[in-house]
Amino acid sequence: MTISEKLKLIKSLSRLTQEALAQKFDVSFATLNSWINGKSIPHRKAQILIDEIYKEYTGQKIIPENVLQAKKELIISKSKKYKNILKTILARPDIMDEFTLLLTYHTNSIEGSTLNENETGAILFHNKVLPNKTLVEQMEVKNHQAAIQYLFQYLSLKKNNINEDLVLKLHSILMNGIRDDAGFYRRHGVRIVGSNVPTSNYVKVPILMIELGKSINGLPKDKIKQIANIHSNFEKIHPFSDGNGRVGRLIISAMLIRQNMPPAIIRQEKKQLYYTFLNKAQVQGDSSLLEDFLCDAILEGFKMIEPINHEKESRLRL
Repeated sequence: MTISEKLKLIKSLSRLTQEALAQKFDVSFATLNSWINGKSIPHRKAQILIDEIYKEYTGQKIIPENVLQAKKELIISKSKKYKNILKTILARPDIMDEFTLLLTYHTNSIEGSTLNENETGAILFHNKVLPNKTLVEQMEVKNHQAAIQYLFQYLSLKKNNINEDLVLKLHSILMNGIRDDAGFYRRHGVRIVGSNVPTSNYVKVPILMIELGKSINGLPKDKIKQIANIHSNFEKIHPFSDGNGRVGRLIISAMLIRQNMPPAIIRQEKKQLYYTFLNKAQVQGDSSLLEDFLCDAILEGFKMIEPINHEKESRLRL
């Protein structure tokens, strides 16, 4: 495959504008345009970067086992610095609001919402009604806020497990006033748009979800791998008519919090990579790229609460 063909495929898969793609390669629009049209050849360093990004977006990237393991160990070491990470978040309304904003904005945007981050914040924290946006999009924001609040309070009681009842409750909150089947499994076949992954027969969904619940509450040595596999299986079961992605990402947050880790910030800018890595896990049974992706998203979550730890250390030094 030529460099021009690789660049065209990267542009198509990433859905980045040519300006954004040029920034990714740290070149001008004109230079990138010349590469895409085959009028010039990138220098060696740029060719290596193009090849790396091409492999990433096509799911061919290989994560060295030692690199992935190092990320997991870093996450575990950060986790050990906090006695109870959920209490740490709930104790600081500003941190809680930041998580609510980012989780809500990015998860809805991944599903196609046209609201930007500022508009999402205005609806979340100031109850603004935006006349130029659909009512459904604005309800999705408030519903997701309610789902996060419910989930965090639920998890603050250690006796509560992540189970089928919780999953159904989260769906009922997310789809409240939007769908008539909020809180109920689908009763018909469904396919994932743009994906070659077959979903489960709707008749089997209740049984599969009970089995998934048992897996969620298992205690494996590799917690990140477990979460990646649970998310992959949940999205493959696709238990609901709508809202599967949002519920699935809330389950990720729930599992992380149960392991004393912060919610993962899965950014909408990385939507295509997220889908590519999820697809590879579902089709090929290789979750390494999804695990690596989740590690980066978890580390973003840690960045949001680490200032709390720094403040505590400063006070101790004084």
